[in-house]
Amino acid sequence: MAKTIQSPLPGTFYRRPAPDQPEFVAEGGSVAAGDTIGLIEVMKTFHEVTAEQAGSNIRFSVENEAPVTAGAVLAEMD
Repeated sequence: MAKTIQSPLPGTFYRRPAPDQPEFVAEGGSVAAGDTIGLIEVMKTFHEVTAEQAGSNIRFSVENEAPVTAGAVLAEMD
């Protein structure tokens, strides 16, 4: 069964810490509990989105710099 990572708040989702930096986690990669998978920007403030549990084969449901709502599924993983 797939595990999901949801947006904790509404805003803009970023998969990179900065435009010239690599993604926090590559599509198909693995994460450990507590790993940062992206950032949500709300009114020029950035909030880390972390994996609550370990998983592999991560698949992102939203594009980089896409607007998201609270509770939206950002990624799924095995």
